[in-house]
Amino acid sequence: MEVSWQGKRVLVTGADGFVGSHLVEALIERGARVIAGTRPTSRNGTTLHELHNIGHVASSLEGIFAANIAQPEIVKQICDLGPDVILHLAAEAYVPRSFDQPGEVFAANALGTLHILEATRHLPKLERCVVTSSSEVYGTAIGDVAIHENVLLQPTSPYAASKVAADRLAYSYRFTYGLPISIIRPFNTYGPRHTYDVIPKFIKLALAGSDLTVHGTGEQRRDFTYVEDTVQGFLAMGSHPAAIGEVVNFGSGVSYSIRHVADRIVALSGSKSQIVHDKQRPAEVTHLLCDASKAKRLFGWQPRIDLDEGLRRNIAWEQARLRSR
Repeated sequence: MEVSWQGKRVLVTGADGFVGSHLVEALIERGARVIAGTRPTSRNGTTLHELHNIGHVASSLEGIFAANIAQPEIVKQICDLGPDVILHLAAEAYVPRSFDQPGEVFAANALGTLHILEATRHLPKLERCVVTSSSEVYGTAIGDVAIHENVLLQPTSPYAASKVAADRLAYSYRFTYGLPISIIRPFNTYGPRHTYDVIPKFIKLALAGSDLTVHGTGEQRRDFTYVEDTVQGFLAMGSHPAAIGEVVNFGSGVSYSIRHVADRIVALSGSKSQIVHDKQRPAEVTHLLCDASKAKRLFGWQPRIDLDEGLRRNIAWEQARLRSR
């Protein structure tokens, strides 16, 4: 499914994030020379970086690149690094933040991607640039019909609109400049190290014995994909020749209601938590279901970890994390 990563100089933006950290681990295991792009912090006028998820592999990294992708100077900085491959995951990915701070989210997701693409344009020896889009770009699935890559994009939140902008910028750069760009559209990914989405929130509440709050009826459905399967998708998009110029979905092909996920987390964790309901969130997509047939056709990719197994692994990881505190 993937071509060898051995010796490849790979820049991963968003490397210390949830999916990025798992991807960094997988690349190191495959012999890649990984440059970890992460968000800078500033203390006492000095720009620093803090590693939350990849500190355990820091000694195996080729380097750490701390920069704000929304700033134009990042273009030259990336060119100076001279990567063979760019895997661009850095983003403001918490959807509710876009309700209150749409400008900041757009700057990170759209303008940040523009800067990555500009760097790609000035790296003539670059082998691949993978731009991370999102299943949110599609809006709501119609009935039980799975969403394929040619469906009309109908974003329902400022976050989703910012990802449409990034997605279509990448598409335009591919065809304007003939660049080796691939666009990945992962559906709802979950697993260890995730912090802000529904599954990690529910797991923490269940293990604490607290109520799990479901917004609206709980019948809104999502296609949940375990992070290990999503990482395999990134590796394929970053290495397989068939990925160049393509937009590809990666998802399980099965959708579950939020209420079902809450019920399963309570059962699998042995929790006595109750499930309660609150008002529906604004601009919420009611149904996402992935058609991943293109990923299977191009790369032989298919998900290997079903929801219950993924939840068991995620719960076990959170339990271990709590014990180690």
